[in-house]
Amino acid sequence: MGSHIYGVSKLVFFFAILLSATHSALPPNHISKSSSSGSSSQINSNSVLVALLDSHYTELAELVEKALLLQTLEEAVGKHNITIFAPRNEALERGLDPEFKRFLLEPGNLKSLQILLMFHILPTRIGSDEWPRNSSGSVRHPTLWNGHVHLRSHGSGKRIIDSAEIVRPDDIVRPDGLIHGIERLLIPRSVQEDFNRRRNLRSISAVLPEGAPEVDPRTHRLKKPAAPAPAGSPPVLPIYDALAPGPSLAPAPAPGPGGPHGHFNGMRQVKDFIHTLLHYGGYNEMADILVNLTSLATEMGRLVSEGYVLTVLAPNDEAMAKLTTDQLSEPGAPEQIIYYHIIPEYQTEESMYNAVRRFGKVRYDTLRLPHKVVAQEADGSVKFGQGDGSAYLFDPDIYTDGRISVQGIDGVLFPAEEEEELKTEKKGAVPVVKVVTKPRRGKLLEVACRMLGAFGQDSHFSTC
Repeated sequence: MGSHIYGVSKLVFFFAILLSATHSALPPNHISKSSSSGSSSQINSNSVLVALLDSHYTELAELVEKALLLQTLEEAVGKHNITIFAPRNEALERGLDPEFKRFLLEPGNLKSLQILLMFHILPTRIGSDEWPRNSSGSVRHPTLWNGHVHLRSHGSGKRIIDSAEIVRPDDIVRPDGLIHGIERLLIPRSVQEDFNRRRNLRSISAVLPEGAPEVDPRTHRLKKPAAPAPAGSPPVLPIYDALAPGPSLAPAPAPGPGGPHGHFNGMRQVKDFIHTLLHYGGYNEMADILVNLTSLATEMGRLVSEGYVLTVLAPNDEAMAKLTTDQLSEPGAPEQIIYYHIIPEYQTEESMYNAVRRFGKVRYDTLRLPHKVVAQEADGSVKFGQGDGSAYLFDPDIYTDGRISVQGIDGVLFPAEEEEELKTEKKGAVPVVKVVTKPRRGKLLEVACRMLGAFGQDSHFSTC
């Protein structure tokens, strides 16, 4: 065992001698070249690029990173001593057109963003002391992109590059370059033309969509579009056609769950809207009346199964608490109250509000025939009823599934008494004058009377 260890130590010693001999055989400048090549690809911490990324020109630094120009600028710094004209953050945040900024940040416009940024960089070092004097006029300098900028001085001592003023000359100075702060962004002509071209194409492509032509099923010909109605003319359709359709205007009821197709499950939809009332909160009394005190839930499910649509005006718990015992104790009173709150139409908050805005007062049929509920606009909402017994649309669109719509209101509605309606009608009624009209004779009877008179015979007809 000791001899084995001794053999391994001799082998390790042999490899150590071989490695030292190989290292001495290499040329002396091999290691220095590899290290120098690695250091040349890295930017010094004192570089102007590092200073730009850590400066208060954060908006410009973000644009440089988004434009993928860091490697290009590193190569430019390795070859030249550069000058960067950096616009202030305010000029890029608030002073720039939002549409133009959106254009620069779109992925398809990366080249325009690169041209714009490299237009602000000169491959030569120009400090404030090397700026052209006022007497020498403007001096043209090439940029990193194939463009030129013009440097000049104003009579008041201002330094200007193209149309932007230098507000922070020699703001950041480093051995491989310097940064001047300018008041606004410099936009080369090619980028501006590209932006104008894209904007014009966008406006041209924004064409209003038109519907497909309609074919008349009777003649199998294309329907001609209706001529535009002049301003101020009455509506083409009757006013009633603009309202939401109820059961009388709807198509034939679809088959219910007992039919061969079973399209509508009314009981399931009624259960869903009652559960929605319970989970919504504040409508427990209404749900309790529908389920426990009456059989209205079953009746509503049967109507929905037959294809009808319903809108329920649901009073909240605060309104239901104001009902007295006398109002609920009479036989059938809860049913009659709820019947007056069910409209046999599908209405949403938007449709009802649009109707009252357009037509003023709207009378909706209820399941408590022949009473109707009156709706009108009030305080930017929909108000139901009149006088002290009115209620406002409080919680709109609690439940809307296309068959049943539930709208929360803050009061219990009652129909006006028939006697009060008669009184109001008598007060504003005009006295009716009875006019006795002479009975008209038919053509055949008139000819018969004329013939009898011609023969000189008395007529037995009382009308002759």
